[in-house]
Amino acid sequence: MRKLILTSVLIVSFIANVMAQSDNLKAQNTVAIVPGDSKTTILAKASYVVPTPNQLTALKNEFIAFIHFGPNSFTKMEWGNGKEDPKIFDLKELHTDQWCQAMKSAGMKMVIITVKHHDGFVLWQSRYTKHGIMSSGFEDGKGDILKNLSASCKKYGLKLGIYLSPADLYQIENPEGLYGNLSKITTRTIPRETAGRPFANQTKFKFEVDDYNEYFLNQLFEVLTEYGPIDEVWFDGAHPKTKGGQKYNYPAWKTLIHTLAPKAVIFGREDIRWCGNEAGGTRETEWNVIPYSENPDTATHFPDMTDRDLGSNSELYKAKYLHYQQTETNTSIREGWFYRDDEKQKVRSADDVFDIYERSVGGNSTFLLNIPPNRNGKFSDEDVSVLNEVGKRITETYGKNLFAGAKGAKQVLDNDMNTYVLLNNKQKSLEITTAKPVTINRIVLQEDIANYSERVMEHQLEAWIGNKWQKIAVATNIGYKRILRFPEITSSKFRLTVLSSRAEPAIATIAAYYYRTRPPQLQFNRDVNGLTTISPKTHAFGWKPHGENATANLNKDIEIYYTTNGSLPDARAKKYTGPLQIAKGEVKAIAITNKEKGPVAAEAFGMVKKDWKLLSSDSESDKHAASMAFDAKKQSYWLSKEDSDQHQIAIDLGYVHELTGFIYTPPTDFADGMLEKGILQISNDGKTWQDAEAFGFGNLINDPTPRTHYFKKGISAKYIQVKATAIAGNKKALAIAELDFLEK
Repeated sequence: MRKLILTSVLIVSFIANVMAQSDNLKAQNTVAIVPGDSKTTILAKASYVVPTPNQLTALKNEFIAFIHFGPNSFTKMEWGNGKEDPKIFDLKELHTDQWCQAMKSAGMKMVIITVKHHDGFVLWQSRYTKHGIMSSGFEDGKGDILKNLSASCKKYGLKLGIYLSPADLYQIENPEGLYGNLSKITTRTIPRETAGRPFANQTKFKFEVDDYNEYFLNQLFEVLTEYGPIDEVWFDGAHPKTKGGQKYNYPAWKTLIHTLAPKAVIFGREDIRWCGNEAGGTRETEWNVIPYSENPDTATHFPDMTDRDLGSNSELYKAKYLHYQQTETNTSIREGWFYRDDEKQKVRSADDVFDIYERSVGGNSTFLLNIPPNRNGKFSDEDVSVLNEVGKRITETYGKNLFAGAKGAKQVLDNDMNTYVLLNNKQKSLEITTAKPVTINRIVLQEDIANYSERVMEHQLEAWIGNKWQKIAVATNIGYKRILRFPEITSSKFRLTVLSSRAEPAIATIAAYYYRTRPPQLQFNRDVNGLTTISPKTHAFGWKPHGENATANLNKDIEIYYTTNGSLPDARAKKYTGPLQIAKGEVKAIAITNKEKGPVAAEAFGMVKKDWKLLSSDSESDKHAASMAFDAKKQSYWLSKEDSDQHQIAIDLGYVHELTGFIYTPPTDFADGMLEKGILQISNDGKTWQDAEAFGFGNLINDPTPRTHYFKKGISAKYIQVKATAIAGNKKALAIAELDFLEK
């Protein structure tokens, strides 16, 4: 360790000398790498790449909301097709105050609403289309959801952002649609005047654009000028369908946004990037100073960045430009982005949401959580309950800094990001002493990124325990914020050491907190014989900077109770003592510690698979046999070969069953073969097949979670075949991690 620290000191000293010799090193959002720049020079330049004031403000929002609402909320689809009758949006009432109250209670600071999703349906009274709320029955066509939400945001002190989809299936599918209509690029005035509806904002723009870009700019003008300050404009790259080689004039959009909403950040472009998944997954090291191959300030195309490593030193060495671009970690509180129902659409537990909050906000990013309103224009009760609980935990945990009044460098103890200690070659550590011992399990660290960028590459926390320094946590970068989580310790003396950095780091905040552990969320695992275990849920993206299993450390003395009759479990239910035999049906379980109940876990199990046999499959790949589609192991999967136009798998269920539905579980580590559409077939002899029912699952690539299809009518079958008619993303192979069949 001593050798590592000495090496880091030498590196920092060398970089400092390079900086002193350069005239170009000043705090800036983007810096060019010029031919001949050494690796040391590149790192020195990276050490001065900083967020814009708008970006810094967006980072300070920390926890924000997403709202997906529209025709899909009524059709139960994830993506519409643009052909929906607007009257299908059968909204009778709207409760935006309830939305904002729930978001405020969760600790959120901003909400972004999908004012136009890919189907082209608009949620405000646009002058430029009739495909929207004005053609629905809501408030006799006079309703305006964006207006209502804007008023509620002001009432509850929330910022407002808008999601305006560049993709527009209505404008593609409608015979008079503007998307890809091959119109000429000419000079257009934005906004285009419409009779009887003048704009209060008299700003005018002239752009060289085609019909669809004019349409898009006109709508941007409306939402940016008539609904209060807009703090974020959200663009994604989804294109369910294109037409006519349509191009987007992003420079024009950008000019209009910067003029009309000067404090807004733009997601999906140069200000904020996507985290790379929709599951709430976080990187262990999330750098916001990242490499670009072209100047992001003039670029028009911003590809998704999904690699695990985006900004390490080795990645920066490849750059032509270095740019500050923070990430939003986005996911939904429900399965999918739009509301479907309160019975079958599962909701994340408070444990899940709070864990993602700490991993994302405490991992140098912003947490964007989607809460879809139901068909009554409200957040469902279960969603509100989770939001309230998460807000309670955030306040209880981070509302009291246990280093308040401690001795140490006042610049890091004053809760002010504008004051800092600039560590140098002689000082790589900071010590803090409390008046009396404190028990903690969270440390929050921040760098002064506004002036000194993100420089720390590795750091450790120690506590004075048993008359010696003991290592408590080790992590990589810090940036805007790093939350260290570890089993609780009690001490009155703590030390932060920067083990390596790109330059002299400016440490702005060191704060200590205590999280009261709670009974954990549970998970089920059932084998092919029906033997089922119940255990604390392990998080696939668990963040363990201390090198230990936090779930095991925090949940040693829990008791688990379960039911199999549909009732909610409590301490009077059966106590779980070990694996149990579950033939079929739904199991519910709860963990209890110190008389406190954890969230209820529930899972519907299909038939036990011990008697199942593979009849046939079209093909199978090496190490991914067809039998893996029903081996009761979700980590394995069947993968067909690509050299077939038809993919199917046939199974002998052992005897005739009365089936009510089936569950398709896609692989978690292979996204190129997910079953988007198919036909379920049955047979009396396992040879001659007849179609029983078609099925379809949407948005699997971004949301690869188990999907359940309930049959319209009961199906009696011993032999059953699943035949694929469409693979997500137009891929050629079919992958199934698990097939389960539900029966009466």
